[in-house]
Amino acid sequence: MRRFRMLALGASMLVLLSACSTGGGSPQPTTGASSAGKPTIKLGSDAFYESKLMAEIYGQALEAKGYTVDRTASGLGTRKVTAAALESGKFDLKPEYIGSGLAFYSGTATGDPAANASALQTILTGKGGGITVLNYSPAADQNAFVVTKATADGKHLATLSDTTAVASQLKFGVATDCATNPVCAAALKTAYGLDLSTALPLSACDQPMADALTAGTIDVGELCSTQPDIAKNGWVVLTDDKHTQPADNIAPLVRNDLLAKVDMASFEKILNDVSAKMTTDALTKLNAEFVFDKKDIAVIAKEWLKTNGFV
Repeated sequence: MRRFRMLALGASMLVLLSACSTGGGSPQPTTGASSAGKPTIKLGSDAFYESKLMAEIYGQALEAKGYTVDRTASGLGTRKVTAAALESGKFDLKPEYIGSGLAFYSGTATGDPAANASALQTILTGKGGGITVLNYSPAADQNAFVVTKATADGKHLATLSDTTAVASQLKFGVATDCATNPVCAAALKTAYGLDLSTALPLSACDQPMADALTAGTIDVGELCSTQPDIAKNGWVVLTDDKHTQPADNIAPLVRNDLLAKVDMASFEKILNDVSAKMTTDALTKLNAEFVFDKKDIAVIAKEWLKTNGFV
């Protein structure tokens, strides 16, 4: 999935990856000229379901403003595939996770989303004739440390800093590569004084971690911030208040040659307004609708856009 997160957590995303392979049931691609002379927007995304969902939300928002959207490249493949396709002009627009996108191009991702977006823009300015990073959303799918509501209430936990005083009373579950991963054991030791040498290594963003948290085998589990289990179980994501984890907020990437064909200000506003409304909590709930309620991606997207006044 997000390349940086795969590096950080290892190849352990069975829950998300299995869901990613199921497809989203999005509307059939449409081609031809858009209304009022607007160009057809060729929409792309990575293959996992969350990326396809975000692409569908952007696509339907554009359709509501009179654009025709071609979804042929939605769910096209991994970032390696979609980055090359966007650069070559196979499609015009895709949602991107800015920290992972930056890491893909060998940049250094940080916990500051503005810095990540700026660094990614610097790189993409010279790619494929120019690609623009639009405004990133509050929604971020990144490494997260999660507790049950009972643990949060009982130990008065809201941030990772809060765990420092009660660390001896908490059993941590961490990614299997945590001991050697620079954003795991070392980062949490430096920032929060947490000693994870006795933490239980488990597949992060995977069912074993979720099951261990449910069973009480661990008190704090390393998951991914938009993992559906969080919404399903009412778990609490502890705020990484010292910004140890790379920020992976979502932003649309758009080819500059497409922007030259549209009213740039109004086109960007459509996408930026959508991004501004998408939060991590909202995206987690949408993911849960797909994974647990088995709802169609196009239906989920339409309902969210309608609820938020875009359609």
